[in-house]
Amino acid sequence: MQLKSDVVIVRYGEIALKSQRTRNRYEHVLISNIKKMLGLSSVDYSGVARDQGRIFIHTTDKAAVDITAKVLGVVSVSPAITTTSRLDDITRLAARVGEQIIKQGESFAIRARRAGVHKFTSIDIAQQCGDAVIEKVGDKHVYVNLSLPDKQIFVEVHQHNAYVYTEVVQGMGGLPIGTQGKMVALISGGIDSPVAAWLMMKRGCEIVFVYCNNEPFSDESNRERTMECIKALQAWSPEKLKVYEAANGKNLEAFLDRCKKRLLCVLCRRMMYRIAGEIMKKEGAYGIITGSSLGQVASQTSQNMMTEIHTFNYPIYHPLIGLDKKEIITIAQRIGTYEPSITPASSCSVVPDHPATAAKISDVSEAEENLNIKQMLQHTLEY
Repeated sequence: MQLKSDVVIVRYGEIALKSQRTRNRYEHVLISNIKKMLGLSSVDYSGVARDQGRIFIHTTDKAAVDITAKVLGVVSVSPAITTTSRLDDITRLAARVGEQIIKQGESFAIRARRAGVHKFTSIDIAQQCGDAVIEKVGDKHVYVNLSLPDKQIFVEVHQHNAYVYTEVVQGMGGLPIGTQGKMVALISGGIDSPVAAWLMMKRGCEIVFVYCNNEPFSDESNRERTMECIKALQAWSPEKLKVYEAANGKNLEAFLDRCKKRLLCVLCRRMMYRIAGEIMKKEGAYGIITGSSLGQVASQTSQNMMTEIHTFNYPIYHPLIGLDKKEIITIAQRIGTYEPSITPASSCSVVPDHPATAAKISDVSEAEENLNIKQMLQHTLEY
């Protein structure tokens, strides 16, 4: 009879390094996020519990494995079969698992781990389970290879139960969403900004998105692409992602009419920071996230980035600052935002041919003095 898993073992990483009080809080948030993600996919489970550095989801639904692996804060998951913590029960189950997965002439290894107080060691578990497997499938000419086995059987023994499994599905690690407060992320629908937002989600931040709509200097295709990127990021969030849309086209018109065109990108970025800053205050968030990567485009220079944040007294985070484009694309492909972000769409049609690469604070301040920035911001937020 085919053996079927009845539990999913969930492992986490740096949560275990926290103080006991913080660890308890983070574990509860992680369990809550797991339950929400399972619920969103209508996965049946009878319970979720924690025990000695592990979280256990009691379910026979195979979908629970991949869903749980996408919960940020999870390092890895394994579908497992439960038995008692008696050594004879463990060896019996390990032998049955070996019979099911090991083929003719293959090598195998037993990887044993135990927690709690037992009369046997991890070495005892590995040796006796290995002997039981060979006895069960000896006619297949199988043998033990601890260095590079064809198949691995994992055994975890806790105080009252033991778990046998053969598969370890990697998660993304990080911290559970909701443990590090709320952030506002500027998103444009390109490759970079969705990755920047995801990286902060991975560090435990709840994200509120702000999309600055540049129509008539872009069209609906850019908006659609942005919303598809947010939809891809939704797959990583246990809560519905909130999105604000701000009409930025009138602001661009004012910059074009009254300012030097080479300063357009810096002025636009400063206006987007103001918009995001107001939403940050409204949402009770703790900072703004951008997709800027140092030197990636002409306007993303260190001097420009310093000028862009002049006079702002809230934190602005650039998670991609030290990554090159290839590294960013690799992450985008892994998290599912790459395909929507390369969908053909309009870009801003008023980007100058020769943007300022070393914009001076004095020049930008002078340009903004010719504008009623406060009124422009108010009109944008009222839209």
